[in-house]
Amino acid sequence: MSRIIQVVVIGNNFASPGDKKLAYETGKIIGESGALLITGGKQGVMKHSSRGAKDVGGLVLSILPDPGLEDANEYSDFVIPTGIGYARNLVNVLAGDLVVAIGGGAGTLSELAYAWQFDKLIFAFTCSGWSQQLAERKKVDDKRKKEIISIDTMDDFERQYFDWLNSMIKKGHTTIQSKIHK
Repeated sequence: MSRIIQVVVIGNNFASPGDKKLAYETGKIIGESGALLITGGKQGVMKHSSRGAKDVGGLVLSILPDPGLEDANEYSDFVIPTGIGYARNLVNVLAGDLVVAIGGGAGTLSELAYAWQFDKLIFAFTCSGWSQQLAERKKVDDKRKKEIISIDTMDDFERQYFDWLNSMIKKGHTTIQSKIHK
């Protein structure tokens, strides 16, 4: 099945200025690549990665913990209001081919645990919070062989991301631009 590549960015709702900048730059790269950016649709890392994607013409899907469409940040193209609170973290993770963690608190930790349990590829920035801790540890436990990929810089992210993206395209998946122009 040929479908559009989907990337989930997770991180703190109350992110530091440095984490917001990383999120914005990460969103730009994902948006420019033609993958669909998926976030939790709120503030902090979610909002700034969405803004980055939108600034370069990317598309953003927000999966909200709240019941209302209007609860999403202003950079959301598509909104799925779940009304299930933090349980939506599972939906976020399952929706992605790749999970990118930037900082984060308890909510991000739960998403990282789900990503680990469901064998999702995880990129974790070494900036702060749970992404930093798990980037250093490389794993949550010993239940799987595939390790968390530690990301130290934006250059590192761009290199790792495009290597992964090209492997997805070789498997038959596509980007938004390729799908639209068919």
